[in-house]
Amino acid sequence: MESAALSRIGLAGLAVMGQNLALNIAEKGFPISVYNRTTSKVDETVDRAAVEGNLPVSGQYSPRDFVLSIQRPRSLIILVKAGAPVDQTIDAFSEYMEPGDCIIDGGNEWYQNTERRISEAEQKGLLYLGMGVSGGEEGARNGPSLMPGGSFQAYDNIKDILGKVAAQIEDGPCVTYIGEGGSGNFVKMVHNGIEYGDMQLISEAYDVLKNVGGLSNEELAEIFTEWNRGELESFLVEITSDIFRVKDEFGDGELVDKILDKTGMKGTGKWTVQQAAELSVAAPTIAASLDCRYLSGLKDERENAAKALKEAGLREDLGSASSGIDKKRLVDDVRQALYASKICSYAQGMNLLRAKSLEKSWNLNFGELARIWKGGCIIRAVFLDRIKKAYQRNPDLASLVVDPEFAKEMVQRQGAWRRVVGLAVSAGISTPGMCASLAYFDTYRRARLPANLVQAQRDLFGAHTYQRTDRPGAYHTEWTKLARKNSS
Repeated sequence: MESAALSRIGLAGLAVMGQNLALNIAEKGFPISVYNRTTSKVDETVDRAAVEGNLPVSGQYSPRDFVLSIQRPRSLIILVKAGAPVDQTIDAFSEYMEPGDCIIDGGNEWYQNTERRISEAEQKGLLYLGMGVSGGEEGARNGPSLMPGGSFQAYDNIKDILGKVAAQIEDGPCVTYIGEGGSGNFVKMVHNGIEYGDMQLISEAYDVLKNVGGLSNEELAEIFTEWNRGELESFLVEITSDIFRVKDEFGDGELVDKILDKTGMKGTGKWTVQQAAELSVAAPTIAASLDCRYLSGLKDERENAAKALKEAGLREDLGSASSGIDKKRLVDDVRQALYASKICSYAQGMNLLRAKSLEKSWNLNFGELARIWKGGCIIRAVFLDRIKKAYQRNPDLASLVVDPEFAKEMVQRQGAWRRVVGLAVSAGISTPGMCASLAYFDTYRRARLPANLVQAQRDLFGAHTYQRTDRPGAYHTEWTKLARKNSS
């Protein structure tokens, strides 16, 4: 095959995300070869390339032809289901690859699988990247946020492509080299955990405004549109306002009210919470969002519980809670509570990244992570620029909560935050994300906690010892013996 006819890069796995990313790459002027085991997907992608601007996309129908159609050193992006399918795809292609060639996995993969594959690839002389891709189908086509980690040489080989394909913001493309090993996948995992928290907090704001404030979907659409012009400006707030405006094509009212209240998930939120526990990092907002997805799945049990507790005498107080409510003040209070809760959620995510970076010596640049999340990705938000600046001011920042600017905002908003949580509790509206964020804030800000009693209990029943505040050393006390002696 003549060198002039070779593609600059290849992509295998042509579900909608794969197709869109391939077309994005081609649209930026980089000839690309595409492959899928189901050949109709190859034809579909090539047809789309023709329709969307005669883009330089070359369809390939066997692993061998696919690999050999790419110029050396070859770079192959794979977008297939995480786990065994990735290993099977690598095996199919690596047979025809040569030392110096690179595989880039763009799926939501468990970071340790990526580290194993890096080691296996090295034994064959191949380079490997695990690259988080955020932005959904639209982001893949028009500009995602990209989080590549692994071989720096592999990144350097396609840096020009990634820089053009990623979302573009005022301070550069939304891509950076994350670090060694599985750091790219880990960062994307935590990004998704933060996304879980964001979505949960927004749903709680909706619940309070709808069921305590009595606001209609039309009013909610306007409120979220207004919020998206201020400090809460973000992709998720923007799309939420759009959701409230969509009418039900099969009946009266808005579609959102007809959607079954069961939330799906693919596992990255669970991984985030598991890693937080492994690293002893408190992430209660993210954990609460995960618990809520589990509870939402218990639809039949929840309906039965509602019936049983009503028969036991539990009254539904939603109507009485909304009577006499100052709607304007409630809307402003919920806005402030949502913002403060989001800061806590992001703080938890960044602290998890810091702990893992220290454990693995990844040297993650937290300001740069906040920067590449400003565009393209699901959690893109205007206040990420302020998170970027917070870490630029102090790369060793212990928590966003104590950054001087964020600390001032938290203090200013805590009154509204507490009113919203208190009102929700009184009305029987569950706000686990906001409650978890507020409890995190209140626990973190207190110089002394009741943990002294817990440690005394541990020493009593397990002789775990304790430290004193007034003198050094470890101490053990015969608590029961002394208590009985003192009471006699």
